[in-house]
Amino acid sequence: MAEFGRVLTAMVTPFDGRGEVDYPQARRLARALLDSGSEGLVLAGTTGESPTLTHDEKLRLFQEVREEVGGRAPIIAGTCNYSTRESIELSREAARIGVDGILGTVPYYNKPPQEGLYHHFKAIAEAVPLPMILYNVPSRTVTNMLPDTTVRLSQVDNIVGIKEASGNFEAVAKIIEQSRPGFRVWSGDDSATLPILALGGYGIVSVASHLVGRQIQRMIQAFVAGRVDEAAALHRALLPLFNALFVTTNPIPLKYALNQVGFTVGTPRLPLVPCDAKSAAVIDAELARATIDLPVGITA
Repeated sequence: MAEFGRVLTAMVTPFDGRGEVDYPQARRLARALLDSGSEGLVLAGTTGESPTLTHDEKLRLFQEVREEVGGRAPIIAGTCNYSTRESIELSREAARIGVDGILGTVPYYNKPPQEGLYHHFKAIAEAVPLPMILYNVPSRTVTNMLPDTTVRLSQVDNIVGIKEASGNFEAVAKIIEQSRPGFRVWSGDDSATLPILALGGYGIVSVASHLVGRQIQRMIQAFVAGRVDEAAALHRALLPLFNALFVTTNPIPLKYALNQVGFTVGTPRLPLVPCDAKSAAVIDAELARATIDLPVGITA
């Protein structure tokens, strides 16, 4: 079983003033995240604006961050899309670079049935010698991978877990109860982390850990140690920030927040746009109340 850690950060992709990937800043961000509570990094996921990154940009991002963190932390690469063949090709190239795992996002736009989802992920897993974390996020993909399909896929040796962002706790409970032993469930939504832990989940693939990674880590460790009241208090304290980071489409609020606290990551690429004034006011209010764990002002 791959050990990816309980707090994984879905890392933003920094862009420079010309809208190009800022690879030196990506390196600095990766290092800063690992210094502030994150145990592993997910690159080129939703928060990393994967739909607007080219094939070559993704591969270079994987390579740059791999070189920067060395063996310090696992790198999970977002390599899967709506094409099984393309997903296999990019995953194999990522494996050659040396990433530790791949993120298998449910295909979007072509809307496969459950049997199609099963064979899509099974084919990728069998073709690529890396552990895979599935990613169910129907608010983005339209298609919801049902728990029965996830349970079937848990029997594939190198499919090691799922990032669940369906918001359906009954489905999460079924996955945890019926999947093979050792199959792990990471929350795909910061606000759902504690409820999913209570059902037997493992951790979080987090957005907010860019800013409050140590605090999220403390919340999870308190729960695991049986200090449920402490974990619940931490969760309640962080919830307003979690919600503010989704006041509009992710990663628009997060990129705004990172820029505001002094860690420059640029603005999103079209068709995403910079943060509007109303959303910015909500985020600013929560940042003023928050204790920020991320080290800022890093230049080398």
